[in-house]
Amino acid sequence: MSKRKIERKISDFYAVFFMLIAASFTGSLLWIQTHYYEPDTFEGIIYKKPPRKPMEFRKIEKPKPDPVSMKKLKSQGCVTDGLLSEYNPDREEYIGLMNRSNCYYFHRAVETWLTPPDFETIEYVMSRITKKDVVYGMFIAEAIKTNAHYIFPEEDREFDFDKMCQEGSENIWGEHSCKPDFGSGEYRNYMRYITRRAMDLGIQSFTFGQIYFQENGRRDKVIEVVKEMRAYAKKKKLNIVIGAQTGKITDSKFISMFDYIEGGVGIDEEGNLPEGPCLDRWGGCWALLWHENYSRSAKNVLLHLDWTGIKTDDLDIFARMDKETRAQTLRNVYNYFNLKDMGFLMPFFGVLDKENGGCYGPKKRFYSPDNEYSCKDEDVINSILSGKK
Repeated sequence: MSKRKIERKISDFYAVFFMLIAASFTGSLLWIQTHYYEPDTFEGIIYKKPPRKPMEFRKIEKPKPDPVSMKKLKSQGCVTDGLLSEYNPDREEYIGLMNRSNCYYFHRAVETWLTPPDFETIEYVMSRITKKDVVYGMFIAEAIKTNAHYIFPEEDREFDFDKMCQEGSENIWGEHSCKPDFGSGEYRNYMRYITRRAMDLGIQSFTFGQIYFQENGRRDKVIEVVKEMRAYAKKKKLNIVIGAQTGKITDSKFISMFDYIEGGVGIDEEGNLPEGPCLDRWGGCWALLWHENYSRSAKNVLLHLDWTGIKTDDLDIFARMDKETRAQTLRNVYNYFNLKDMGFLMPFFGVLDKENGGCYGPKKRFYSPDNEYSCKDEDVINSILSGKK
């Protein structure tokens, strides 16, 4: 037998031998693990879906909006909460309602309550609005979601919403919520990004929700943000207006920084307005911004039927009125504030208490004047906005 064949047989022998040893060792380990090893805890692997970056889409060149007419904004203003954010469950009906309306100003058309603005959706809905010469509003909410996923393209990362929170405000608006803090550089980054994107789309009105909740003792930072917004608008050659819900703030220098202040009216079951500077329906002082204590320092005042989804709010009280009382209330309140050179914004969408018991829109928790639903206030609202007697 040749030397080469002998070496090959030896090599084959050792290969088989070592394979048997390895198999035996592995089998022993498996037997030991099966019979003796009991893990204390099971650590599952959680797959975290990466955040979706904004889709690329072809920009549609639009003509630059005309300068905002504050006179028309006050006389033909409408609360259109979430119109561009698709808050309404009957989105197509909502778009049709607004196209039929006599509204010039779409207040709170972009809603950011606990939800960062989706600019793809905003631009899409704007393309469906056939009315010409309109002003869109963005509401900059006093509530943010700490676990929101939202890309900050400038730094190719997600915004850190936890860093935007005021200390001690965690879960104040529900789980994973907080009040933002203008003292936070991350919150100012967020403000800068969303307001500039909005201006790029031609949005011209910006309302800070309950500014006294957001300032956290840093009014200097609020002033800084407002100045930056105006500077960017000037650079874009876009005329904008900036407002705020200022509550009980009476600092004339601070209030006059805004183009308007905004708040509810405080009607009762018969449509009457309260007297004095405060409404104490919920205890304490809920400031009535149309009272001279607050309005005397303001450039303009915008008012509406306030809503938060509870039965004692303006909008809930209004929805429980019969059709004739609702019509008369709208005419009286609109004319009363019109004579004071203040704007009363007509209700086109808002949240109701689900157990309200009055008329409602696409669902029991939403008000709409659309003639398709039970309130059917559309015609009277459009008649008032048209200026017809």
